[in-house]
Amino acid sequence: MNALDNPHTRYRTIHIAGTNGKGSVSHMLASVLQHAGYKVGLYTSPHLVEFGERIRVNGNMIEQQYVVDFVEKHQNLFGEIEPSFFEATMALAFDYFADKQVDIAVIEVGLGGRLDSTNIIQPELSVITNISFDHVGFLGDTLEKIAFEKAGIIKPHTPVVIGEALPETRPVFETRSLEEHAPLFFAQETVSVSFVDYADGKMRVQTSDHRQFTVDLCGLYQLSNIATVLTAVQQLNSRGILIDEEALKQGLERVTETTGLKGRWQVLRQHPTIVADTGHNVGGIRFVADQLKKQTYNTLRIVIGMVNDKDISSVLALLPREAVYYFTRANIIRALDAEELMEKAKSYGLEGNAYNTVKQAVNAAMTEAGKQDFIFIGGSNFVVGEALAENDFA
Repeated sequence: MNALDNPHTRYRTIHIAGTNGKGSVSHMLASVLQHAGYKVGLYTSPHLVEFGERIRVNGNMIEQQYVVDFVEKHQNLFGEIEPSFFEATMALAFDYFADKQVDIAVIEVGLGGRLDSTNIIQPELSVITNISFDHVGFLGDTLEKIAFEKAGIIKPHTPVVIGEALPETRPVFETRSLEEHAPLFFAQETVSVSFVDYADGKMRVQTSDHRQFTVDLCGLYQLSNIATVLTAVQQLNSRGILIDEEALKQGLERVTETTGLKGRWQVLRQHPTIVADTGHNVGGIRFVADQLKKQTYNTLRIVIGMVNDKDISSVLALLPREAVYYFTRANIIRALDAEELMEKAKSYGLEGNAYNTVKQAVNAAMTEAGKQDFIFIGGSNFVVGEALAENDFA
């Protein structure tokens, strides 16, 4: 950043951490800010189909030529510093946002928080969506240890919004915010959001203060994320980043259109219904499993692959036994072998066949499905990404 003349200091930022929900909250906030008239940078990870998904300005992906030019221009710097892929991408994003003269950038943490490279920013607001078990090899094997790493993004005198707090994690956030003299706000205590119904492919919700919103992210797990966004908007308004009620309503109703978000209970097709979701750890899969219970279908078909650093047993224990499974693996080194996943799943009463590629698994599910069946695709960001890139759901 010093070598690039610290581009991240030239615009305001919002910093977002959490085990699950940080991508959705990042996109919702970016959408709301954009509808309020701001020029908004959005940095998230990983991408599902194209690298440019990680770096957007007002919803538009970074141009491929900009990426090429940046790498060519700074080749010597790459050789000298030897950054990780994530660090290099972050530097590119921060430089791009400065070049594009954004008003504000929404920055999603890559991993953890305290030691994440994004933690060099001095944000207007910090947000921590929730804490559950993920990346335990890096972040710790208890909720308190994981919360400590996430709480590392809390900055001096900078307000922090906590989306969901547990008895184990709340004291961690309270201690850190006291140390940093950072005003602390728990979304759960500020506003609650309840499901009303689905209409025209969108979800209608109502808040505890009697406001109604229509949201195009239809997963029921978004209720707590919406509450987090509403609490964050309150704090942004108090800091002079003004967002009126109309911008808030429009921003929530048009998240995918405004920011290009994919893979969050994304309905890809009807008859049969095909839905993809990137939930990939115990917390994420628990919400997915709950929502699957609320669907109506003749046969539930689940295309699933996982990476080998997840708590696979705990995830498998949450999945419905009545489904037909299509076990697969994404085309990455960390992917768990499909046959191995199938064998592990059998011990949890989950039955199905193994497929060498995501495309083969999805095609098999679509071929075997009747019009009243429900096909779910998930278990890994990489599985969803390959499914979106390689299959025709038209």
